[in-house]
Amino acid sequence: MGPPRSDLARLAPSALGLPASYANFYIANHTVLVPTFNDPADRVALGTLAELFPDRQVVGIHAVDLVWEFGALHCLTQQQPAGQD
Repeated sequence: MGPPRSDLARLAPSALGLPASYANFYIANHTVLVPTFNDPADRVALGTLAELFPDRQVVGIHAVDLVWEFGALHCLTQQQPAGQD
């Protein structure tokens, strides 16, 4: 599953460096959250992950705005280190 191109290319021709990837999904207890990009490949990615995780509900989350910030769903789940006093 390569990066989707249609939505991002339409928004910014230089968007090839943005991390638009279906690999940036998040596995929860009963759900798999999958970034989507308003691209025809979204359905393929959702279907593939549904086959790989038959016991979990696969949910697509529009992630174009997140990609503009150089991240996606998995990135949002990362821990924040504690500050030092």
